[in-house]
Amino acid sequence: MVPGVGQVHRDIAAAAARIAGRVERTPLRRSDWLSAATGAEVFLKLETLQPTFSYKIRGALNAVRRLAESGERTPLVTASAGNHGRALAHAAREFGYAVTVYAPEGAPATKLAAIRRLGAELRVCADYDEAEAQAKRHGASGEALFISPYSHPDVIAGAGTVGLEILEQHPRLDTIVVPIGGGGLISGIALACAARLEVLGVEVEASSPFTHSLAAGRIVPIDVGPTLADGLAGNLDPDTVTFDIVRQHVKRIVRVPEAELEDAVRGLAREERLIAEGAGATGVAAVLAGKAVSPGQQVAVVLSGANIDMEKLAAILAR
Repeated sequence: MVPGVGQVHRDIAAAAARIAGRVERTPLRRSDWLSAATGAEVFLKLETLQPTFSYKIRGALNAVRRLAESGERTPLVTASAGNHGRALAHAAREFGYAVTVYAPEGAPATKLAAIRRLGAELRVCADYDEAEAQAKRHGASGEALFISPYSHPDVIAGAGTVGLEILEQHPRLDTIVVPIGGGGLISGIALACAARLEVLGVEVEASSPFTHSLAAGRIVPIDVGPTLADGLAGNLDPDTVTFDIVRQHVKRIVRVPEAELEDAVRGLAREERLIAEGAGATGVAAVLAGKAVSPGQQVAVVLSGANIDMEKLAAILAR
């Protein structure tokens, strides 16, 4: 048994009740564009419409509200490529917690500005791996509680509510396509849904720690390259619970290169009038490239975030 998995599984329904009214029940919208391109029935789960423009608000609010209900008032600390930090800052402000966010200097300016605007203390590091190491040390000092962006039971349970909603919105799906960075989102969705359908993960070629670690049978370090999917870039915490959850419940992971990511971001804007960041569009990239679905299938693709710098989006659209 994976440590904590049983409790996480039981907590997903409770998380849905805990965050109800504080997050959007986002639409599951059919994409004529992707359906025509693939011969499948493709639906987009629009987590880009959340108050912080990514699914991360679900796990952050679930974790912080549980702390508030317990009476714990210790300050919070986290590492983030941007979206989790923004979401945790949002939740911390709502429930009256101080929070420190360690983030890589290469994170999109829109994400860093939002973290500061929400009142968090932002500490900028060279890259995500350094940010996570420093945040964990900060938490280990006893001065703050470390809330992992992906390896925390309440964060995973909150992410799992995306899967619960999808099942309620379309009970006859065959596949859910999910971006993978640290694995919190796909872990939650897999725990909620894998008994009923296939949960397929998508990594980017520039940063694919799960592909390499699953092949090795253990978590292994990788070299992380530059990528449009900044929200997915980085190594796995050696102690993360998500590795075993993914190993047990996710049957297939595919990878997409940068050119396919750009095509997906561009296509979503032009064909669907939707803004997605690189990480948010990885599932669409896999679908467009024929890596994720077969004709006739019923497929949901999670658009996980929309926090892309407008200058970067404009450059992609101009190409």
